[in-house]
Amino acid sequence: MTVDRWLSRIPIDSPSAFMKQVPTIIGFAIAAVIAAVPNGVPITNGPQFLAGIGLVTIASILSFVVPWRRLHPEWAVIVPTLSLLAVGLLRLGTGSSASPFVVLTLLPFVWIASEAGRINILIASLTTFVVLLAPLVFDSGSGGPGDIVRAFFSPIIYFIVAVVINEIAHRMRVQLAAAHASSEQQEQLLAQAVSSQDELVLNEARLKTANRLIQSIWNAVTEQSVIGTDLDGLIDVWNPGAEKMLGLTEKQVVDGKHHVIDFHLQEEIEQRLQDMDARFTTVSSMDTFSALVDTVRAGSADVRDWTYLRPDGKRVAVQVAATPRLDENGHRVGFIFVATDMTQAREFARLKDEFVGLISHELRTPLSSILGYLELMRDDEDAPLSEEQLQYLAVAERNAHRLLRLVGDLLFTAQVESGRFPLDIKDVELGAVVSASVESARPVAANAGVTLVREVPDLPLEVRGDTLRLGQAVDNLVSNALKFTSSGGTVTVSLRRDGEQAVIAVTDTGIGIPAVELSQLSQRFFRASTATRNAVPGVGLGLTITKAIVTAHGGRLDIASEEGVGTSISIVLPVETPRPVTEAIPHAEVAP
Repeated sequence: MTVDRWLSRIPIDSPSAFMKQVPTIIGFAIAAVIAAVPNGVPITNGPQFLAGIGLVTIASILSFVVPWRRLHPEWAVIVPTLSLLAVGLLRLGTGSSASPFVVLTLLPFVWIASEAGRINILIASLTTFVVLLAPLVFDSGSGGPGDIVRAFFSPIIYFIVAVVINEIAHRMRVQLAAAHASSEQQEQLLAQAVSSQDELVLNEARLKTANRLIQSIWNAVTEQSVIGTDLDGLIDVWNPGAEKMLGLTEKQVVDGKHHVIDFHLQEEIEQRLQDMDARFTTVSSMDTFSALVDTVRAGSADVRDWTYLRPDGKRVAVQVAATPRLDENGHRVGFIFVATDMTQAREFARLKDEFVGLISHELRTPLSSILGYLELMRDDEDAPLSEEQLQYLAVAERNAHRLLRLVGDLLFTAQVESGRFPLDIKDVELGAVVSASVESARPVAANAGVTLVREVPDLPLEVRGDTLRLGQAVDNLVSNALKFTSSGGTVTVSLRRDGEQAVIAVTDTGIGIPAVELSQLSQRFFRASTATRNAVPGVGLGLTITKAIVTAHGGRLDIASEEGVGTSISIVLPVETPRPVTEAIPHAEVAP
């Protein structure tokens, strides 16, 4: 082991008792060598000299053997105290008051005085006083007036020195503790800084990865236009899909301070404002913008059909989903408009409706002819049919009527999908409509073993509407309820007034509908899974037609159901002046 490595292992800030004793050991060793050489310091009292050497040896052994760190720190001063007494014996053995080895007193004296605690000042001073006074006590004949003065004056000086040393040592310990605390705090801060830096680097890498992913997704969205605006409608976000759909780059739009209204047909905006009961002769930009975000400002997302207008004059039919744009604190800072090009979809829908309408017309003519000839055969008195033939004829006639009703439903849905169908508006007494539907369905209910209940108020409840269409809507609901209710169940048809609204509710105790399928019930040709599992007949047009009729009357269709418990469907109509006779039906309302 090298000297440097050995020295590096010495605890400088808190040395052991043995390390503090080393200077005293060296001093005594030098004194012993000087006393032993010829012409050196003469040994005047051998036993006292040897006792001093022995006592310092005992103190040194104690400093090395005893685990002073485990004991109370004050006990460690035993070692320098014994060393001071050993200096006194060494002095007595080498000339008493004339001994040059009195200087060794400083080594243990400084040790005691530098220890923590004011009591060590007294210990150091009293022990030094004993050492200096010893020659006068044990060698009374050799001390002169000067020795007596030194014996009493020197301890006073040593006391003052002890006070200074103790105070300096105390301040150094305080500064050292503060330095240690500061060093530990710095190490902790450094460790935290390193940890924070590592976490920052990791988060930065994650952020870069997330940004690359978001940018990749953003660039990949080319079939939908995403337009972001501030609270006033000024565009500040423009994705590649918007560039493709509207023919302008992001730089052209953002730098040009374009407003989202710039890409909408003015007549559609004005029609929307009229629907909001906000009629303006001239409207400001903010008022116009409200047509797009009024529903979003109220706290709901808005999905609506619009027509985008490109700078080259080309029109693009789109479906726009408008949502709020929030900051990190959840505050609304703008709006997001996600538009899907519906041009092809609407063209396909138009062709499909044209095909359905054409086929329906083509089917209605031969069906009417078939029914006419079946009626002639049944009523032919010249060639009467047998009972068996009449049964066969009844089956054919019943199925032909069923097919004719299906064709009529297809024609009606084609009118709905095209956006317009006629309504013959007049005053309608809903009690009569409900009663007629119930009475018409009673034979079917009786055959199915289902109890049909009618709950109609005594006072008449009138709305403005089409009697035939409203009756068709109620008939559809009652028919569905009877089909989905097993024998022994109950179907209740009720009418009530709820404020400024009339409510027709058809409630059954049937098989019910799964909650996840409720939103799809009004889609054309959709059938609930419970209907297919139980082999309930139908093609999935009844609720589509019913919702279209109700929507045309300015009402809504509310559906509540629980699988295995039953279903309740309510027609809610406004008790107020109706809309025009020919009503436009939004595509999204009929087939969400």
